[in-house]
Amino acid sequence: MTGPLVLIEPYADRLGGHHQRTLVALAQARPGSLVIAPHGILHEAVAALREAGAQLVTAPAGNPAAVLLAASRLAAGLSRAGLRVFRSRRWPHFLRRLPHQITLVARCLAEASAMRTARQLEPGAEAVVILSASEALHGAVALLGGLPHLRFVHEQVTTEDAAVRFLGRLARRGERHVLAVCPTQAVVDQFTAAFPDLPAVVRAFAVDDGRCLTDAERDGGRTAFDIPTSEAAVCLVGGWWPYKDIGGIDVALTLLKEPLHLVVTGIPLDEAMLARWCDLPNVRLHTVPGPVSESVLRLVYAAADAALVTRRPGVGKESGLVMDAARLGVPLVVSDHDPGLTARLSGRPWALTFAASAPDALAEALHSVIRQPPERPGPEAPHLLGMWSAAGQADFLARTFASLRTKEPRC
Repeated sequence: MTGPLVLIEPYADRLGGHHQRTLVALAQARPGSLVIAPHGILHEAVAALREAGAQLVTAPAGNPAAVLLAASRLAAGLSRAGLRVFRSRRWPHFLRRLPHQITLVARCLAEASAMRTARQLEPGAEAVVILSASEALHGAVALLGGLPHLRFVHEQVTTEDAAVRFLGRLARRGERHVLAVCPTQAVVDQFTAAFPDLPAVVRAFAVDDGRCLTDAERDGGRTAFDIPTSEAAVCLVGGWWPYKDIGGIDVALTLLKEPLHLVVTGIPLDEAMLARWCDLPNVRLHTVPGPVSESVLRLVYAAADAALVTRRPGVGKESGLVMDAARLGVPLVVSDHDPGLTARLSGRPWALTFAASAPDALAEALHSVIRQPPERPGPEAPHLLGMWSAAGQADFLARTFASLRTKEPRC
């Protein structure tokens, strides 16, 4: 007999990405689960969770949880102020890093508050999981929160400086009650280099919800953007962050010798670059201001013959865009920035890979799509990329948490 999960999602208030999608899918797989969103949650996700029979909590339960969340919000405010004050490069490096260190403390306190809430409302949960966890102070969360837990660490953005590292050492015994779940081996390697004594396993975060795009959605996507079915279209989804090679796309588009529709959505975007693309002779640009809802995102993917994913060499975190394309049945044009991902895609007729940071190689891949769009991924594609069904993911979390709790039953 399976029981409820405690699913903690600090990013539930953020539109876009696959945080809410995975949260909802897991709650649907375990009806009656407790969902804790310490910073609030999008209305779209609320309706889905209600249909799944989940218990949704967006406020701390009990005084300890309330105090921890208040402290977290105070720290987050200090961090935002510090970012404004120390944004100039004339400040010493350690001062410019200070706001990011305070952010790590704020995230730790918010996670601990959610754990205290879980301890009060669902002490016998089958698993306690932080779905988007901080990359630091893992033991401190367990000690302050009073519960063992699993934590998905998606990437290592900010490392611990001396002060935060000292706090981490004070809470080192709490690490016995924690297991980190990382989406790729590259993230595990980064994580274990920073925390060699903290156990970690590899497991994809995204889950396959079985909702592949339908022919009706594809027709609707083309109609929505006024793209004839006989003309090639590629979508570029997500914010233009530094790890993405948007500059390479910029150059590649100037090399196109045949027309291509490009559907762009995300936040942030470079409006000046988009204006330049509008003037290119072989680019037919369609933009959707972001962030967008899941229904609009499906429409963007549905309009495309392929999804374009390009990152700088060495970026090894899980790509939600790649996972989205696989589960929705959209072919990929993807850079070879991650050797592990490239190996999985090798030989797949629905994936065109090109050399990262090589605009001419990208232009050639786009010409291939224009001449002959790749075939669509089949239902086996998500599993080939390491994705599991929501039910399979929930089972994994329950089994893994059971082994952790057996070894260390309480903090």
